[in-house]
Amino acid sequence: MPDAPGEEGESDSVGTVILAGGANLLIAVAKMAAGLFSGSAAMLSEAAHSLADTVTEVFLFVALRRGHKPADEAHPFGYGKESFVWAFIASLFTFVGGAGFSIYHGVTTIVHGEEIGSFLWSYIVLAVSFVAEGTSFLRAKRQVAGESRRWGITPLRFLRLTPDTTVKAVYFEDSAALVGLVAAGLGLLLSELTGSDVWDGLASVVIGLLLFVVAGILARSNVSLLVGRAVPRRMHNQIAQDLNEIPIVVAVPTLLTMQLGPGDILVAAKVDFDDEVTGAEIEAASDDAERRLRGRYPAIRYVFLDPTRGNTGRSHIDGGVE
Repeated sequence: MPDAPGEEGESDSVGTVILAGGANLLIAVAKMAAGLFSGSAAMLSEAAHSLADTVTEVFLFVALRRGHKPADEAHPFGYGKESFVWAFIASLFTFVGGAGFSIYHGVTTIVHGEEIGSFLWSYIVLAVSFVAEGTSFLRAKRQVAGESRRWGITPLRFLRLTPDTTVKAVYFEDSAALVGLVAAGLGLLLSELTGSDVWDGLASVVIGLLLFVVAGILARSNVSLLVGRAVPRRMHNQIAQDLNEIPIVVAVPTLLTMQLGPGDILVAAKVDFDDEVTGAEIEAASDDAERRLRGRYPAIRYVFLDPTRGNTGRSHIDGGVE
């Protein structure tokens, strides 16, 4: 399995975020105008949805830039975790700014009703929005498909394990946007056919619930990374195997890993070396171990090996995430 995204992955993520942000901003303005003209709760909820997504893309862009600042004296391990902070803020904004407004406005419409105008412009905006959101989604989908092939796993598993919070956010938000557009269109159509604005209000609630689910998924993932998530199980086991294959290593009783940022990994291990070897041989073996690990996974930025007495046998404590 390849390492976490490097410079090429970062460039792809920046392009994905910029395209999604630009599309969402234009769509938000068009939806707002159509919603005010038609009086549709679903269209206004979709406008709030796109506006929330636009602000989210700004946060994600900041996450990409801030997270790649070089290490300094105050932050010797770099600023990678700041990417997860901004991505978490983005997920909170999606929850508050998008889901909250949509659900509230939908319930208000169902309870109190609304004055419905012409839906023509709403249908046009929904169609154009579907094309724009679809273009953004296809770019995110291509990036996910390419990265998952490099990792040798399915796209869904990649989305669950990847520390690249930006492409994950864009993928899920665009997916929710496309479903939300279909829901808004159905709500408008049923309201027009039945003359009841309850369907429009229900569509608004559905859009809010979609945003709630997406925000929850992204928030949970970012919290896990902020707390200090380990690398995927397959990578963890490969690191352990590489360490165990060093000739003078007897066992690796403890292996710990942490995702420091989208492209930075820390490896720390207690290693039981052969009791008969010299200090110089242990130093040479440690250098060899670092070269091996970085050669296989360039995202491994820090390797700390602690010589220790251990039980015989080439075993290691299981770790990593599924």
